[in-house]
Order: sequence, then structure tokens, then C-alpha cells
Amino acid sequence: MTISPDSAENSARPTLRAFLLYFLRLGTLGFGGPIALVGYMQRDLVENRKWVSKQDYFEGLAFSQLCPGPLAAQLAKYLGWVHSGTLGATLTGAAFILPSFLMVLGLAALYVHFGQLAWIQGLFYGIGAAVSAIIVRSAWKLIQKTLGKDYLLWVLFGALAITTVWTQSEVVWLFVLSGFVAMLVKAPPKLQARPVQAGALGPGLLTGLLGPASAGAVVSVFLFFLKAGAFVFGSGLAIVPFLYGGVVGKFHWLTERQFLDAVAVAMITPGPIVITSGFIGYLVAGPLGACAAAVAVFLPPYLLVIFGAPYYRRFAQNRQVKAFVQGVTAAAVGAIAGAAVILTRRAVFDLPTVLIALISLGVLLAFKKVPEPVLILAAGVAGVVLHRSS
Repeated sequence: MTISPDSAENSARPTLRAFLLYFLRLGTLGFGGPIALVGYMQRDLVENRKWVSKQDYFEGLAFSQLCPGPLAAQLAKYLGWVHSGTLGATLTGAAFILPSFLMVLGLAALYVHFGQLAWIQGLFYGIGAAVSAIIVRSAWKLIQKTLGKDYLLWVLFGALAITTVWTQSEVVWLFVLSGFVAMLVKAPPKLQARPVQAGALGPGLLTGLLGPASAGAVVSVFLFFLKAGAFVFGSGLAIVPFLYGGVVGKFHWLTERQFLDAVAVAMITPGPIVITSGFIGYLVAGPLGACAAAVAVFLPPYLLVIFGAPYYRRFAQNRQVKAFVQGVTAAAVGAIAGAAVILTRRAVFDLPTVLIALISLGVLLAFKKVPEPVLILAAGVAGVVLHRSS
């Protein structure tokens, strides 16, 4: 797989090794959830290193938003596919996901053996406020780079932002509708007949929170998370309500407190939030359950990149398709901005969190080279101190 001539003009092609090392680092140090992660990719790969063209990035963002599964991981795999085909998508996805999976695996083992992670409330108290600042900055940069002075794109952006805040969810058919609206306005198809061309298109490994688990439990975990990966659209945050209904409500694998701890662990570790699947899988059926859950939730989006991206890419230069992608991208950025509002509401709710968020945002704007993990760590320490004293 090679970069298209148009894309290559504006980007310097890195080696596959350099590409993988970047995603390994992002998976290890990339805090802030899906909104921040896609912002990091734009900043690092498009703006600073110029390894990826702006066109490839926004086509990938639109493709990822239309597909089920975690947004950031899907975009990483798509960019890997653009670089080196199936091999690139496979290795890039693995490099991006593996670090956070190993961290979650270790935290899950500690959780099972040492209790409820009481310190996590204080950490998340501060981390959530800092993360909200990172998300707001990332969303603003996406808005600036995507919409420009195009009034139609601003209208589509506004509609999706308001809808996301109102419904607190991302509705995939609105992304498709935005694409068609942009296509009909910007590049209305010519209605003339054309000939149709065919073909265009061990016990220790099974020990969870409740003791030894059966092989059937591992299979149940795999099938449940396979469904989650195949049918949940939007950012990784969109999977949380789906998981809650199954893990707590239907199967009663975890209590509500344990489920909230699992989500909190995913929020304080780098990489995609969907990695909470590995934590939940471990609590249910040990390390094998963690592996089964993580593989299952990432498998459907991976297969979509491998088999769907070539067809998407083939027609991406068509005027109608380009207009459609512009509309979907504007809608995606609108949904991301709406999610930023929702997350900020939940993370910033009293004077200490307001101060942490404002200070974090000020640091990000004034010192652009401050590593986000350092900011996250400082906010977490502040959160532990303030939470204990409150």
C-alpha cells in the first residue's frame, strides 16, 4: 500500500518502524480519551512531522466516525493502512492498544487481590478536571482546522454539537445525513443514465473477582464484547452505556461500584477508553477473560479497516464523495465538541475542579510543549490532596 500522489505532495513518508514507534508512544503516554487522542494525531502527524497529509487524516476521521468501535483506535489503524496496507493497520493497531492493555491488566490484578482502589476517587477528581481542559483544547483545534469559513460546514457542526449535548449520545444516521446534505449542496450529482459496471464495489488464567471461572464464561465474555465492538458507534465513551446494561444489568458480572471503578481505571490510563473491556474481562474470568474481551471489542473495527478502507479510498477523490466526507467530518467534529461539553460538565463541578481545569488550560495554552502526562500526574496529585481535605 502506498500513499497517493496527491497525499505524498504534502507529507514526508516515514519508515514503518518510525510510524509504529510513534503509535507505541501515543498508546503509552496518550491521556485524555478519544477526543484528545485524535487531536494528538493531527498535531503530531499532520502539523508537526507532516507524516500524514491533511486529506488522509480527515478522510480517516470521517471513515472512523462512520464505523463502529473506538474512534482513536480506528483512526490509528486507518492511518496504518494508508501507510502500509494490512500489515500497517495490524501493527499500528497493536502498537497503539498494547501498552494500555498491559497497564489495565496489571491494575485489574491489583484490584482483584487488594480491594476497591479507594485512591482512585481522589485521582479522578483531579485528573478529570485536567482531562476536560485537554479535551476542550483538542476540540477547538479540530474546529479551527476543519471548518474554516465554510458556512454550511458550520451549520452541520452546530447541529451535531447541539444534538450530542441534548441527547448525550452520538447518532450515526445524523453523520450520514450530514454527508448527503454537503454532497447535495456542494457537488450535486448529475442525473444522467450510465451503464452499471459489476464489481465496482489453566485455573490461574481463569480466576476472576469471584474466583475460578469456567471456559463458558470466557466464551460469554468474548461474544458480549464482540457485539459491543460491532454495534456501538461513536467515540469510546459511547460504549460505556452499552457495557453497563450488559455487565451490570443483564449478566450481573459486576456490581455498579465495580463497573464505575473499571471505567475510572480506563480514564486514568493512556490509550483508548474501550480498553476498560480488558479490565472487566479480567474481573470476570482472569487474564484469559481480559484477552478475550479486548480481542473481541477491537476485532470488528479492525476487519472493517482491512476490507472496507480500500473501497472507501478508491472513491474518495470523487467530487460527490469528497463533499460527503466534508459533511461527515464537520458532523464528527460537532459531535466531538458536544462530547467535550458533556465531559466537562461531569468533571468540573465545584471550585477546586474549576481551578484545576482553568490552570491546566492556561498551562496548555501558554506552554505548548508541556507533556500532557506530566500535567495529568500533577492534577491527580492535587486531586488526591483536595479530595482528602474536603
